[in-house]
Amino acid sequence: MSGVWLFRDGVVRRVENPGAEDGSSRQGSSSRRKVLVHTASNEVITSYAVLERKLNSLGWERYYDDPELLQFHKRSTVHLISLPMDFNKLKPMHMYDIVVKNKNVFEVKDM
Repeated sequence: MSGVWLFRDGVVRRVENPGAEDGSSRQGSSSRRKVLVHTASNEVITSYAVLERKLNSLGWERYYDDPELLQFHKRSTVHLISLPMDFNKLKPMHMYDIVVKNKNVFEVKDM
Protein backbone atom coordinates (compact mmCIF):
# COMPACT_ATOMS: atom_id res chain seq x y z
CA MET A 1 0.00 0.00 0.00
CA SER A 2 1.82 3.09 -1.25
CA GLY A 3 0.87 6.73 -1.34
CA VAL A 4 0.80 9.74 0.92
CA TRP A 5 -1.69 10.61 3.63
CA LEU A 6 -2.98 14.18 3.26
CA PHE A 7 -4.96 16.21 5.78
CA ARG A 8 -7.02 18.88 4.05
CA ASP A 9 -10.19 20.69 5.15
CA GLY A 10 -10.56 18.46 8.22
CA VAL A 11 -10.39 15.23 6.20
CA VAL A 12 -7.58 12.68 6.08
CA ARG A 13 -7.18 10.63 2.90
CA ARG A 14 -4.56 8.62 1.08
CA VAL A 15 -3.35 9.90 -2.30
CA GLU A 16 -1.31 7.78 -4.73
CA ASN A 17 0.39 10.63 -6.63
CA PRO A 18 0.15 13.88 -4.64
CA GLY A 19 2.02 15.95 -7.25
CA ALA A 20 -0.48 15.22 -9.99
CA GLU A 21 -3.65 15.78 -8.00
CA ASP A 22 -4.20 19.57 -8.23
CA GLY A 23 -2.52 22.96 -8.13
CA SER A 24 -2.64 23.20 -4.33
CA SER A 25 -0.23 20.29 -3.83
CA ARG A 26 3.45 20.58 -3.01
CA GLN A 27 4.39 20.55 -6.69
CA GLY A 28 2.20 23.56 -7.41
CA SER A 29 3.76 25.63 -4.65
CA SER A 30 7.33 24.83 -5.70
CA SER A 31 6.73 25.74 -9.33
CA ARG A 32 6.31 29.43 -8.53
CA ARG A 33 9.06 31.53 -10.04
CA LYS A 34 11.35 33.50 -7.76
CA VAL A 35 12.42 37.03 -8.63
CA LEU A 36 15.06 39.35 -7.21
CA VAL A 37 13.62 42.70 -6.10
CA HIS A 38 15.45 45.93 -5.24
CA THR A 39 13.68 46.92 -2.03
CA ALA A 40 14.15 50.71 -2.15
CA SER A 41 12.50 51.05 -5.57
CA ASN A 42 10.44 47.81 -5.45
CA GLU A 43 11.90 47.11 -8.91
CA VAL A 44 12.14 43.53 -10.17
CA ILE A 45 15.63 42.84 -11.55
CA THR A 46 14.96 41.74 -15.13
CA SER A 47 18.47 41.76 -16.60
CA TYR A 48 22.13 41.85 -15.70
CA ALA A 49 22.34 45.45 -16.93
CA VAL A 50 19.79 46.50 -14.28
CA LEU A 51 21.50 44.40 -11.61
CA GLU A 52 24.94 45.77 -12.48
CA ARG A 53 23.70 49.37 -12.13
CA LYS A 54 22.26 48.60 -8.69
CA LEU A 55 25.41 46.78 -7.56
CA ASN A 56 27.71 49.53 -8.88
CA SER A 57 25.80 52.10 -6.84
CA LEU A 58 26.51 49.95 -3.75
CA GLY A 59 30.26 49.84 -4.41
CA TRP A 60 30.46 46.51 -6.24
CA GLU A 61 32.87 46.28 -9.19
CA ARG A 62 32.87 43.87 -12.08
CA TYR A 63 35.51 41.16 -11.68
CA TYR A 64 36.85 39.63 -14.91
CA ASP A 65 38.76 36.60 -13.57
CA ASP A 66 36.49 33.86 -15.03
CA PRO A 67 35.12 34.24 -18.58
CA GLU A 68 32.31 31.75 -17.87
CA LEU A 69 30.90 33.70 -14.92
CA LEU A 70 29.65 37.20 -14.29
CA GLN A 71 31.36 38.23 -11.06
CA PHE A 72 31.25 41.25 -8.78
CA HIS A 73 33.65 42.16 -5.99
CA LYS A 74 33.41 44.79 -3.29
CA ARG A 75 36.81 46.23 -2.34
CA SER A 76 35.91 46.80 1.30
CA THR A 77 34.99 43.12 1.80
CA VAL A 78 36.13 39.63 0.88
CA HIS A 79 32.77 38.94 -0.80
CA LEU A 80 32.48 37.80 -4.39
CA ILE A 81 29.18 37.38 -6.21
CA SER A 82 29.39 34.76 -8.98
CA LEU A 83 26.53 34.42 -11.46
CA PRO A 84 25.99 32.40 -14.65
CA MET A 85 26.66 34.42 -17.82
CA ASP A 86 23.10 33.79 -19.06
CA PHE A 87 20.53 35.74 -17.01
CA ASN A 88 17.92 33.04 -17.76
CA LYS A 89 20.04 30.58 -15.76
CA LEU A 90 19.94 32.74 -12.63
CA LYS A 91 18.61 30.52 -9.83
CA PRO A 92 17.21 31.32 -6.39
CA MET A 93 20.53 30.30 -4.78
CA HIS A 94 22.25 33.09 -6.79
CA MET A 95 19.54 35.55 -5.77
CA TYR A 96 19.88 34.66 -2.09
CA ASP A 97 23.65 35.09 -2.37
CA ILE A 98 23.06 38.66 -3.57
CA VAL A 99 20.56 39.26 -0.75
CA VAL A 100 22.91 37.98 1.97
CA LYS A 101 25.79 40.12 0.74
CA ASN A 102 23.60 43.24 0.45
CA LYS A 103 21.43 43.23 3.55
CA ASN A 104 18.23 45.32 3.35
CA VAL A 105 18.86 46.20 -0.31
CA PHE A 106 17.45 43.19 -2.18
CA GLU A 107 14.91 40.48 -1.44
CA VAL A 108 13.67 37.36 -3.20
CA LYS A 109 9.94 37.09 -3.81
CA ASP A 110 7.60 34.54 -5.38
CA MET A 111 6.17 35.70 -8.67
